[in-house]
Amino acid sequence: MDLQVKDLPEALALDARSAWEHILERAGEPLASRLHHALADSPAADQLPRVLACSPFVADLCRRQPGLLLALLQGDALQRSLPETDFRTELQRRLGAADAELGVVLRRYRQWHMLRIVWRDFCRLADTRETVRDTSLLAEACIVEALAHCQAALEQRFGVPRGKHSRQAQQLIVLAMGKLGARELNVSSDIDLIFAYPEAGEADSASRPLGNEAFFTRVGQALITALDQATAEGFVFRVDMRLRPYGESGALVHNFAALEEYYQDQGRDWERYALIKARPVTGDPDRAAELMAALRPFVYRRYVDFGVIESLRGMKQMITSEVRRRGLQDNVKLGHGGIREIEFIAQCFQLIRGGRDLGLQQRELLLVLEECARLGCLPEQAVAELVSAYLFLRDSEHAIQGYLDKQTQALPTGDLARLAMATVMGFSSWELYLATLAEHRRLVAG
Repeated sequence: MDLQVKDLPEALALDARSAWEHILERAGEPLASRLHHALADSPAADQLPRVLACSPFVADLCRRQPGLLLALLQGDALQRSLPETDFRTELQRRLGAADAELGVVLRRYRQWHMLRIVWRDFCRLADTRETVRDTSLLAEACIVEALAHCQAALEQRFGVPRGKHSRQAQQLIVLAMGKLGARELNVSSDIDLIFAYPEAGEADSASRPLGNEAFFTRVGQALITALDQATAEGFVFRVDMRLRPYGESGALVHNFAALEEYYQDQGRDWERYALIKARPVTGDPDRAAELMAALRPFVYRRYVDFGVIESLRGMKQMITSEVRRRGLQDNVKLGHGGIREIEFIAQCFQLIRGGRDLGLQQRELLLVLEECARLGCLPEQAVAELVSAYLFLRDSEHAIQGYLDKQTQALPTGDLARLAMATVMGFSSWELYLATLAEHRRLVAG
């Protein structure tokens, strides 16, 4: 069966056909025949050329692993939304196989989902919110299951870590920060994390006692390696730990008391800003809730916090200076009128008024903007413009990143990459896309 290419510019149609030929050549028989059969009378037959042409990342992944493409075509995961519970249960099933190797399983699971997520996003089978939700759920599943394996392995050597006074078993609590905390992760993002554990103490091995800080430092290091290390199978997620207390020079893990003391005595306004989206994704729910309750007074003051305005003004000046210094105007996240400015607008209101107006104590940006309209912080028309711009800019970000699975928000410079991006975004030319982008950014900057 030849690849039936519809509604694609000729240059992209040629790319799609070439990619398909390479996939079939690599597959060989009988896999090639099974691919043909899976596409027959399937909506995927019309979608495949668009994805192959607009994402060399997907084309290369399918060429290297035609069996992965076949597995997705034979199921229905490309054509429907997945319930939240599927992400962890399927990963648990794969890790439960007799020959399962954690690093390999995690990386292949990421490949399976990234092919699915980019496919659904580029074919507009999923809206922006589903794309960021699914990418976030994938990251959460990988964190939770990798952590369980890493801690279990260390407990076999050193025993179960326990609190010094309570003697309760301790679990590492991973705080997802930034976009992962809000379940707004983009398709090729790193993940910002902070590691915490409830209380000091030591593991209960009689022969090899190990303090809780040392134990959980080893757990954290093992978790980072499981997710971040590049192997022949690729990586799972790049892990960024720089938001923790004292940054790169600080300890990798902190107990609750140490975290609370740090933020109370030394916490800065940018750290309040960073903690707005913080969300526990592992650990005992009651202890995680205890941690968040302890951090909340640092993030949200009890009153309308006009005192933070000068700090926010300084942050905004730093953002503007960075855009000029680094020449970031063609960056849909960091440039003038970009994603970061929309986030800044919403989070300013959260820091100033979130202590009194509890509806602002939310993580998801779109919900915060809706609350700003309800409270009268922003005119409804302004909120509608910000929401529209945010969705357009996030879709643009995914079109950029899904092209080569690279963590960048810079607009492409090559003619073919520009044509692919315009096509994904629903425009017949790059110039038409740029005109719409410029109007959104103008409104955001205003």
